[in-house]
Amino acid sequence: MVTSRDVAQLAGVSQMTVSRVLQGSSRVAPQTREKVLAAMQQAGYRPHAAARTLRTRRTSTVGVVVADITNPFYPQLLEAVGRALEEAGLRMVLWNAPDPSADGALRALHENTVDGLIFTTATKASAELAEVAGRGDPVVLLHRGLDELDCDQVTTDNLAGGRAVADYLVRCGCSRIGFLRGPELPSTARDRERGFRDRLAELGRPLAPELTADGGFDHDRARAAVRDLLAAAKPPTAVFCANDLTALGAVDGAVAAGRRVPEDVWVVGYDDIAMTAWDSYDITTVRQPIAEMARAAVRLLLERIEDRGLPPRNQRFPSELVVRGSTAHTPES
Repeated sequence: MVTSRDVAQLAGVSQMTVSRVLQGSSRVAPQTREKVLAAMQQAGYRPHAAARTLRTRRTSTVGVVVADITNPFYPQLLEAVGRALEEAGLRMVLWNAPDPSADGALRALHENTVDGLIFTTATKASAELAEVAGRGDPVVLLHRGLDELDCDQVTTDNLAGGRAVADYLVRCGCSRIGFLRGPELPSTARDRERGFRDRLAELGRPLAPELTADGGFDHDRARAAVRDLLAAAKPPTAVFCANDLTALGAVDGAVAAGRRVPEDVWVVGYDDIAMTAWDSYDITTVRQPIAEMARAAVRLLLERIEDRGLPPRNQRFPSELVVRGSTAHTPES
């Protein structure tokens, strides 16, 4: 039977280092962790999960909470989180919780059946979540942030992303710029809209009310909304959509209305989900660095598990405009 001592000898490290890798400790350097994991795989080592849990009072399991698994962005994000957790020697348990309080996940944390939680779709802080965060329990918000919550958060600069889209469209000479907004609650939707609106106003091209509609982060709603916008006496020549699912609906709605993209109307999305690069859509969008965000969230969570007295950290990543065929000019044009 292969033991942790055998793994330590094979990896050229101490048995304590192997134990720390098994515990998901952040005190192990990434290169050392990879060496130990490779040695485990080579030796065919399978740690006894129940014994490890009794010894360390840790489960090596992290709960990940999502509220809209049907949005193609979240499977991509969850894949990145799962990969980052696996690299850290941890398992993932998924909660699909439309209720933002996610009582089941918080109860699992309280009962020590998970070591920590990563929330990917938080829209407001429940009293239970605020209490958990206030105690310094291992909770990280990923993708969507909450200003009122004092906990570790990993987001992208959605304000800057919205401003970048406004700069691009104005610089390219778009004369009538429309917008399909998202829901009111998510911070992502609010910040993208605010950045876009504010920058258009600064450039002397304020967003016209008649060129805005509710896309709702929903394909069918966006499809209907863009058809209504294009049926107006003076339709938009470009439409920025608050996320890519909305942009997919906008493209389909434009085609259903007999309009060509980009010859008759430009479409810009946000998130850079895989479908936007498909030949049939080829949508210009704003890319979030999902893999880097996932690794940062896992790192912060591991550090929080090790030391609950750490002050709350907020890591914000830059976004990137990705120009494709749904618009007709490069950013330098």
